[in-house]
Amino acid sequence: MNYINIIIKHIFLLVIIFNAKSSLVFASLTSSRIVRTKYGELSGLVSTPSDRLDAVEIFRGVPYALPPVGHLRFMPPVSGALWSGVKVADRFSPVCPQNLPSPVRMRANNTNAHPRGRLEYLHRLIPYLTNQSEDCLYLNIYAPAQGKTLEDFIIIII
Repeated sequence: MNYINIIIKHIFLLVIIFNAKSSLVFASLTSSRIVRTKYGELSGLVSTPSDRLDAVEIFRGVPYALPPVGHLRFMPPVSGALWSGVKVADRFSPVCPQNLPSPVRMRANNTNAHPRGRLEYLHRLIPYLTNQSEDCLYLNIYAPAQGKTLEDFIIIII
């Protein structure tokens, strides 16, 4: 009986170590290369989600149009302004104003009106929607990180 408890503790410890290692790898963020766009230069982040997945370049909060405020309110988007220097795109920008149903109110009004999965999804989503603004015309771009170039390979001609 004591032997089984020791095995269970060792397995539990291995699971904790494996999960800690995975979360540390996921948290590894480094600066990306500088990318030239028609509006200016961008620098983002490179993330390696896990040991089994390739790195991903992340550019957060990239403006694609002028803010729709003032005389531009309720008008079609106008091409974005140029910027000088390198814009660091490492933070999420505000989301457009929206009124989401409160999961607490939804549950109180009628428990059968919305599936439990929908309520759980809203609970996970709401923290990302707290920063709202009319100045919300931004993109979050996720792309495979640049792999090896031809120069990295040895070319053999037979």
